[in-house]
Amino acid sequence: QVHLVESGGGLVQAGGSLRLSCLASGRTFGSYAMGWYRQAPGKQRELVARINSGGSIYYADSVKGRFTISRDNAKNTVYLQMNSLKPEDTAVYYCNTVPMRWDWGQGTQVTVSS
Repeated sequence: QVHLVESGGGLVQAGGSLRLSCLASGRTFGSYAMGWYRQAPGKQRELVARINSGGSIYYADSVKGRFTISRDNAKNTVYLQMNSLKPEDTAVYYCNTVPMRWDWGQGTQVTVSS
């Protein structure tokens, strides 16, 4: 059973930066595509970034050029560097495989003030 733990969220002013981390315990994840998802109040969860096992990367248009996804397979950890944050980035951020295979973690709240 895989346990996902996201961390690194917080309150930041518009234009600021945060770095999110997600540790997957219980299974090595090197062979899986991993993604960061987010869910804003009243909206559906959406995929914002994906990194494949081979390293190829996808970003949603809304975050392209501002967010950077990376992974450290030795540490079973995936990261999301978020720069130039906007109020519309406010959401709970989650990680999971792409497509989703594991139970969701608790997520980490990101709040961007204007």
